Amino acid sequence: MSGAIQTAQDAWGSDMPDWVQKLAKECQASSQVKVSKRLNRSSALVNQVLKCKYKGDLKAVEDCVRGVFMDGTITCPALGVIPTNECQDWRKKARKFAGVNTLRVRMYRACTSCPRNVKEV
Repeated sequence: MSGAIQTAQDAWGSDMPDWVQKLAKECQASSQVKVSKRLNRSSALVNQVLKCKYKGDLKAVEDCVRGVFMDGTITCPALGVIPTNECQDWRKKARKFAGVNTLRVRMYRACTSCPRNVKEV
């Protein structure tokens, strides 16, 4: 076996999380570039995660992979049940207030008071 699955298995070994395995399978089925576009992340990020070399926030990548490829959801106090990657996107937007429309204002208020929204130091 070669390709993304083998790369991930070689790098992660028996500690490979299920979401990394799913990421590798998706890359194997199409390409890292196509997968990265679906995740709205860079292909370098995908490559580094597969090789267990990503130094950034793995929890954020996990939320994204679970939301896009694994039907991962959370219950948002403002929107109800939404994919984990959409929650992450709203939290990112909530870092800075932008009153461009009522939904954005509503989500700013909901996200800034949400326990899932970890403040960066």
